[in-house]
Amino acid sequence: MATPLPAAVAPRRARRALLWGALVALLVVAQTLLVALTVRYEESRAQEEADAAAAEAAAEVRRALLGVVQTLQSLSWVEGAPGDARAAAEALLRTQRELKRVEWRAPSLAVTEAAQTPYLPRLFNTLPRAELSIDAELACNAARRSAAPTFSRSYFVPLQAGLGLEVIDLCLPMQNAGREAGFLVASFALADLLEASITARSLRRHEISFVEGDGTRLARAGVPRGAGVYTAERVVDLHGATLQLRADSSAGRPSLIPNLATALVLGLSIALFGLVLLLARDVRRRAFAESALAEALAFRKAMEDSLSTGLRARDLRGAITYVNPAFCAMVGCSADELFAPSTDTGAPYTPPYWPPEFAAEYHRRQQLRLGHESEGPAPADPRDPREGWETVFMRKNGERFPVMIYEAPLVDGQGRHTGWMSAVVDLSAQRRVEELSRQQQDRLQATARLATVGEMASLLSHELNQPLAAIASYASGSLNLMADPQMQANPEMPAMIRGALERMAEQAERAGRVIKSVHDFVRRREQLHETLTAERLFEAVLPLARLQARKSGTRIEIDLPPAGDGTAAAKTPRVRCDRTMVEQVLLNLARNAIQAMEGHTPAAERVLTLRARQTHPRWVTVSVIDCGRGIPPDVAARLFTPFFTTKPEGMGLGLSLCRTVIEQHGGALDHGPGPAGRGTEFRFTLPAAAPTASAAPESGETSASRATA
Repeated sequence: MATPLPAAVAPRRARRALLWGALVALLVVAQTLLVALTVRYEESRAQEEADAAAAEAAAEVRRALLGVVQTLQSLSWVEGAPGDARAAAEALLRTQRELKRVEWRAPSLAVTEAAQTPYLPRLFNTLPRAELSIDAELACNAARRSAAPTFSRSYFVPLQAGLGLEVIDLCLPMQNAGREAGFLVASFALADLLEASITARSLRRHEISFVEGDGTRLARAGVPRGAGVYTAERVVDLHGATLQLRADSSAGRPSLIPNLATALVLGLSIALFGLVLLLARDVRRRAFAESALAEALAFRKAMEDSLSTGLRARDLRGAITYVNPAFCAMVGCSADELFAPSTDTGAPYTPPYWPPEFAAEYHRRQQLRLGHESEGPAPADPRDPREGWETVFMRKNGERFPVMIYEAPLVDGQGRHTGWMSAVVDLSAQRRVEELSRQQQDRLQATARLATVGEMASLLSHELNQPLAAIASYASGSLNLMADPQMQANPEMPAMIRGALERMAEQAERAGRVIKSVHDFVRRREQLHETLTAERLFEAVLPLARLQARKSGTRIEIDLPPAGDGTAAAKTPRVRCDRTMVEQVLLNLARNAIQAMEGHTPAAERVLTLRARQTHPRWVTVSVIDCGRGIPPDVAARLFTPFFTTKPEGMGLGLSLCRTVIEQHGGALDHGPGPAGRGTEFRFTLPAAAPTASAAPESGETSASRATA
C-alpha cells in the first residue's frame, strides 16, 4: 500500500513539475520555430537557384543559336566549285553535334542537295523528308518575306527501333547578285542543343528541358531527374518560333534537419530532453523494481509455504541457512531448532534430523564433500546436474523415515558457489503404497493361476474334441461294417477293420500328443520343434478334414509349388515347428473354412484350398482359403478376441489359441479376402528349415532325439 505524501511536500513537487514542464515546452517551441524557419529558407534558396538556372540556360541557348546562325550565313556565302559548299557543310556538321542536317533548296523549295551528320543514321530514313517538310516550307516562306533567317516550329522525327528526335529547322534565304538563289535549311536536335549549349554546372543540379505550353516535355538534358518541386520556366524567343525552357531542380522538399547547425542544436536539445526522460524512466523503473521485488518475495514465500516438498539451503560448511514449513513439518522441528547455533568451539554441527546411528557416516561424507553434499555420494563436479539419492532422516519423536534428496548448487550474483539447495521428498507414503501394491500383485497372481486352470480346461475340451470325434466316427463305421451280413462275407472286411483300428490308434496317439502339448504349453516349457515339409503337415490333417468335408460336399485342394526336377520334395517348402500344435492350427482353420461355406455357398463351388509358399528365405506362408461369403468388418475387428464366437455351439477359443501357437513359433496369423475377391484367406507364417539335407528329417523322431540329447 502506498504511503500518502505530507501536505507540505505535495505543493513543492507540483511547482517543480510545473517549472520543468514550462522549460520543456519552451524548448519544444524554440526548436519548432528554428526548424520551420530553416525549412522556409531552404525552400526559397532552392527556388532561387532554379530561377537562376533557367535564366542562364535560356541565355546560353540564345547565344548558341546565334553562333550557329552566323556560321550558316557564312556557309551560304561560299562561292566556287559546287562541292565547296557541301564540304564546308560537312565540316560544320562534324563540329556542331546539335546540327543534324543541312540541305539546299531551290526557290521552289525543292531539295537540291543535302548533307547528313556523321554521328547519326540518316535523319529521314524512317519517314521521307517530303512528309515532314511542311514546317520547313512555312519557315522558308516566312524567311522569303522577311529576308531574314527564320526558325520553324519543332516537330518529331521518328528513328529506327522506336526512337525519335524533336527537331527544329532554321531557314536562311540565299541571294545571288541581288536575286533570290534559294534557301539553306539546317535541322537542329533540341536535346543535343541543350547538351551543347548549357554549362555542366547548371546540368549537375537541375534538369533542363524544352516543354510545350501544356507541360509536355520535348527534349531534356542533365544527369539528375527533376523532383518537380522547385521549377522555373523561361521563354526563348526566336525569329519565327518560340521555345519554352524549364529548369527542374533535383532537390526535393527540405527535411526537418536541413543543415549541420540546425542538426547540432536540435540534437543537443533532443539529447537534453532524452536525458530528462531517462532520469524519469530510471526513477519509475526503480519504483517498479522495488514493487516487483516485494511481490516476488511474497509470491515465493506463499509458494514455499504451500509446497508439500521440503526445501533446505546449506552453506559450504553444512550449516542450514533456510528451511520451508514443509521441511519443518517433515522432521518435526522448528526453523530455529534447525539453524546451527553460533558457537566458536569448532565442533561440527549435527542436525537434529540425523539418526544417531548414521551421524558418524554423514559427518564423514560431509568432510569428504567439503560442504557440497552430506548424506549422498560425492560426484566429481559439484556443479553438474545431480540425480536424487535416497537416505534416512529422523523425526523429533525418534521415528525413522526414508527420504529422496535432490540438490542443486547455490550461486551468488558474482557466480561463486556459496552452498546447496535441497529438495527433500518424504517416501513414507510411497513405501506404504508399494507394500500395498505388492500384496495386491500377489493376490492377482493367485487369481491368474486360477484363471489359467480354467483356460486350460477349456483348451483341453476344445482340442480333444476333434480326435475323440474321429475315434467315435471310426468306431461307429467299424461296428456298422461288422453288423452288415454282406460285408461279413467280403474278404476285404478284415483289412477295412484293421485300417479303421489303425486310424483310431493314430487319433488316440494324437489325443495323447495334444494333452502333452497343452501340458507343455501350461508349464511354458520349450516346445519340441522338428523339421518337416508342408506336404506332411497337410497329409496329417487331411483325413480329419475330409470327414467333415464329405458331410457338406466340400472339395479339398492342395496347392504346393510345382516340382522343377520331377521330385516334389525339391520344391516343397520345409518348416521348423511343433508338429502337433501346428497340425491343430491347420485342422482348426480348415474346420472353420468348411463351416463358413455350409449353407451360404452352392455345393458345386465349395472348395477348400490348402496352400504353402516360401515367400521369404526365412519364412514359409501357409494359407487356408475358402469360398464363403467373407467376414463382416465388425466381426473381423473382434475375431481373435478370446471367448468371442459367431457359432451357437462355439466357445470362442479356437482362433485365439491358434494365434498364440503361431506367435510362439515367431510367426504371425492374419486374414483377408480370397485371391479372387471372394471368400476368406487365413494366412500364418512359420520359420523355414535350413536348406540342408541333414537338417530336414521327414519324421519327428530325429528331432525329438536331438531335443532329448
